[in-house]
Amino acid sequence: MNLYEDLVWRGLIKDMSSPLIKDKLNKEKITFYWGTDPTADSLHLGHYSSLVTAKRLAKYGHHPILLVGGATGLIGDPRPTSEREIISKEEVLKNLDGIAKQVNAIFDGKAEIVNNYDWTCNINILDFLRDVGKYINVNYMLDKDIIRRRLETGITFAEFAYTLIQGNDFLHLFEEKNCVMQVEGSDQWGNITTGIDLIRKKLDQVAYGFTMPLILDKNGNKFGKSEGNALWLDKSKTSSYELYQYLINVDDEMVIHYLKVFTFLSKEEIEKIAESHSLHPELREAHKALAREIITDLHGKEEYDKAVKISEALFSGNIKELSSNEIEIAFKNVPHYEISNDKELLDVLIETEIATSKREAREFVNGGAISINGDIIKKEDMVINFDLALDHQFIVIRRGKKKYYLIKIV
Repeated sequence: MNLYEDLVWRGLIKDMSSPLIKDKLNKEKITFYWGTDPTADSLHLGHYSSLVTAKRLAKYGHHPILLVGGATGLIGDPRPTSEREIISKEEVLKNLDGIAKQVNAIFDGKAEIVNNYDWTCNINILDFLRDVGKYINVNYMLDKDIIRRRLETGITFAEFAYTLIQGNDFLHLFEEKNCVMQVEGSDQWGNITTGIDLIRKKLDQVAYGFTMPLILDKNGNKFGKSEGNALWLDKSKTSSYELYQYLINVDDEMVIHYLKVFTFLSKEEIEKIAESHSLHPELREAHKALAREIITDLHGKEEYDKAVKISEALFSGNIKELSSNEIEIAFKNVPHYEISNDKELLDVLIETEIATSKREAREFVNGGAISINGDIIKKEDMVINFDLALDHQFIVIRRGKKKYYLIKIV
């Protein structure tokens, strides 16, 4: 299967500027670029589908340029509903550094990383209007989907001009680095075509672009959003265990599609997993493969193994097998408390607000509703101390089946 056929089979092509893209991908070795604005110091799982596609092209011998928008990040890409919050230059620089390191790691140091601030910062407004604005018709800009959707609520001139800056990026990379193709998510189609049009009008040359569909869950929400929060690629912000939990629980009907989009498994491997998944979905083989491939690519096999270990320990109740670091990762999002050494259990339950009174605390204990470090406890006078603590630090209390509390003895 050639590259173009592989991209189509995986559902990774939505819009194409020209049918010649098929031959460009299959028969030539081209330079292409994908860009993102540094709105945070880490990319999130939603970005990862684009990065995987760029990495896929690189595996077929094409040269990737990853543009981090130090200039465009100061303006903000128009959103469908409202203007983005302006962030400071200092924050943009901090975010740039974090994203560049992530991209470099994902591409094993083989991607060329550029910052559009480098060629934009010294352009004055008159030169920009003459050299870029003169070539793009206002009616053409108004016809862009994202701009048209904002006309009723209002759009600032800065947002309106964003597409010109991104178009100029494509022009610059075309001239300076022989970059002939832009590859983005489908929400960037209007900006891609601005660049292609600018290159055609200014240089009388042909550039190309294609978009990938935005990756959604079965309810139409963006992939990688968990209760309104992004799942970050930076493991210090979103642990491998948290990624594992999200991926192992994605919708059954979507998991094979995600395997096509997010992994480098072959068509034959994915079809074999799909067959097994249809026969025995309860085994969650497809979900496990998805988690294994993504986490290993992002953070390495050791992090994946750690995520599996934590998950299995929590499922089986064998919390004592976990190290203090793994305990902190596993219980990152549960209530945390600190208590002093040598306290009776009932007092601990009240101090940590697990129970509202000694009477309620006794009912919990005598009813078998309290477990400590995986063991059900029915002794009201049990003393909580360093000897009981895991790694001489942590006590994990569970009330009922699902309510966890992490207690640190100080």
